[in-house]
Order: sequence, then C-alpha cells, then structure tokens
Amino acid sequence: MNVRLTGLLLASFVILAPAMYFDLGEQEEKCIIEEIPEDTLVSGIFLLEHWDENKKGNIRHLGLTVTVRDPNHAVILLKRFGKHGKFTFTSHASGQHFVCMQSNSTRFSVFAGDRLKVHLDVQMGKHTIDPNADKTKDTMKAMENNLQHLIDQMRYISRQQNFQREREEKFRQMSEETNGNVLWWAIIQTSILLSVGIWQMKNLKNFLIEKKLV
Repeated sequence: MNVRLTGLLLASFVILAPAMYFDLGEQEEKCIIEEIPEDTLVSGIFLLEHWDENKKGNIRHLGLTVTVRDPNHAVILLKRFGKHGKFTFTSHASGQHFVCMQSNSTRFSVFAGDRLKVHLDVQMGKHTIDPNADKTKDTMKAMENNLQHLIDQMRYISRQQNFQREREEKFRQMSEETNGNVLWWAIIQTSILLSVGIWQMKNLKNFLIEKKLV
C-alpha cells in the first residue's frame, strides 16, 4: 500500500482555514501537516467523491478513515467515516500535527485504481455559542453565553501568541547556534590555511638552503 505525505503547511494564526481539495487513490493515504498550538480545538469537514464526473454517483462502497497524530506521532484520533463527515480533536502539545486520510475501499488492490477527490475544510480555535441562548428570554443567560464565547476566543488568541513566541525563541536559538558554528568554522579554516602556509614557507626555505641558493 503506497503512502504519500502531502505537506500543506497552514498559517497557525488563521482561525478559519480555507477549504481545499486534493486527489486520493483507492487504498491510498495522504496527510496534511498542521501547525497547531497546545490545547486548541480543531474540527474538519470533508466530502469524498469520484474525480471522474461520470462515476460520482457510484461511491457507496467508499469512505474515509481519518487518523490524527501529534508531534510525537502518537495517535490522538482514529475513526472511520462514510463519504462525508466531521471530525474534531484537541491538541495536547504545540507543533506539527498530521491529519491523514485513507479511503475505506474494500476492493482488491488490483482493481482499486479509481482516483478520488477529497474536499476538506479545517477550522482551528472555533468556539460556538450555545444555540439555545438566542431562544431564551433570559437576558442574563444570553449575556453569560456571549461573555463565555469572548473568553474562549481570548484564551485561544493568547495560546496562539504563546505558540508564536515559542517558535520565535526556537528560531532565535537555532540562528545563534548556526552563527556560532559558522564563526568557529571560519576560525578553523583560517588556522589551517596559516599552518599550511607556514609549513610551505619553512620547507621552501630548507630546500633553498640545501641547494645553496641562499
């Protein structure tokens, strides 16, 4: 079974990621890489259909298996769906998360050659207000739900900012280490060149003395 990894790095500050689609072969797995902060709610909606317009109605035997792995490659979600569905998970660590999709085709690999189209919409940090709050006549209850919604959004923004600060700190450390390594490498190269130059001059002087040219 061929497993291909498609790296689609999405901006971590985008709360609502733009919808996308990609091709997927039967019994094939493709993964999307998401940079997700810690303790962030992520949800995805997908629709599976044939790439060939003439076969779009014949998809009853197909579905998707969604697997989500954290930065340590531990599985945090594994679920089978039909041709459309919705999945949600919460990140427990900051970093790259792998959202992998594989078709649930039951046909033998020899006959599983159809190309499929997967429409995917991924949302990060989305919090919904209680729908019953709009129907109630209790103004305080509605205000409480709206306030809770704002608090959740503020927490999400704060986590995003902390995540960006962590990434900037790691990048700064990597830059300093790289600059330090480059400096030491330049010093080593200069020392080697000076040593070789002095050795060559000494050998040349000894050669001239032996030949009584000086």
